[in-house]
Amino acid sequence: MGLSDTKIRNAKTGRLSDGQGLYLLVKSKGKGWWRFDYRINGKRKCLSMGTYPDVSLSAARDKRAEARKLVAQNIDPSEQRKKEKQARTGADTFESVARLWVTAQAADWSDGHAKRVLGRLEKDVFPVIGSKPAGEVTAADMIALVRRIEARGATYTANRARRDCSKVFGFAIAHGDAERDPAADIKGAMSATKTKHFASITDPKAVGGLLRAIDGFDGHFVTKCALQLAPLVFVRPGELRSAEWSEIDFEKAEWRIPADKMKSRRVHIVPLSTQAIGILQELHKLTGQGRYLFPSVRTDSRPMSENTLNAALRRLGYTKDEMTAHGFRSMASTLLNEQGYNFDWIERQLAHAEKNSVRAAYNYADYLQERKQMMQEWGCLLDQLK
Repeated sequence: MGLSDTKIRNAKTGRLSDGQGLYLLVKSKGKGWWRFDYRINGKRKCLSMGTYPDVSLSAARDKRAEARKLVAQNIDPSEQRKKEKQARTGADTFESVARLWVTAQAADWSDGHAKRVLGRLEKDVFPVIGSKPAGEVTAADMIALVRRIEARGATYTANRARRDCSKVFGFAIAHGDAERDPAADIKGAMSATKTKHFASITDPKAVGGLLRAIDGFDGHFVTKCALQLAPLVFVRPGELRSAEWSEIDFEKAEWRIPADKMKSRRVHIVPLSTQAIGILQELHKLTGQGRYLFPSVRTDSRPMSENTLNAALRRLGYTKDEMTAHGFRSMASTLLNEQGYNFDWIERQLAHAEKNSVRAAYNYADYLQERKQMMQEWGCLLDQLK
């Protein structure tokens, strides 16, 4: 009797046969590896057909039918696959598969995240294993790759690179370009990494000093406005610098950030306090006719550089170990929690990803009235500290 999706989903481990040489090696509930056993010239051979559920039961059966036709013609399906890959000249190298994987994730990733992942691959991964066929990369190759990154003290980056590679191998397996994930094999050999925290000022007295220093900033006016707005809205630096005037609603006192700019891939509403509105009104006089609130000093067709705010903080005398542009988020989170505001209001305003899959379905306008009050009171608190 053949397989069914219900039978596969309920199986925990073991080998499930569908007949005519096709079977599924179940590694965990609802997940497994398709295999097709056959004989050619008197020799028993095995052909990988991808993973379930990426390759469905019906798709695996179609692949089996194609392979059986080849065997009937005394053609080895494994050798035929190799010939087809060779004809694609380099199409199955790790680099080519990785680039296809990044492209495939585009719908679910922000442009910034895609750029960071690809940049990490280009800097640390492709020079080591990029030219090798994805199916020929070994655990030893992966060990050499991560040790090379760890040697410069970048343990966090080494762990991220291994995870990226593991996802690429998963993609390669699903598309028949690899049979296993050597990046998963070395997980236990990785050096421990500590959670990365951004430097931030949270002591109320020191916060006041920082805000006064920002008001005294004598650099570019647009940069000064960005620095002044950052603690009031406490969004991620990338979201701040790429803000567009079309997203600002002065009448509603709201900044509505589109989903494709957000890490969570959901629309995010930032209530604007009277303090924030005042800064934006002054800024609008200078950049309001263009697209971006904070355009680059070189061209108004692009937003300011990602290093601009951190460079401005350094100019004010704050080292990277004392304060970063991202640190305004920690500042707000710490002080708002200390003030006794509802945890959910704060987390929603920070646009933190919800780990609970049920609660993750919240509407972007959740707690909006409460958050509007909180953001106005936050603006007033910053004025008091200053």
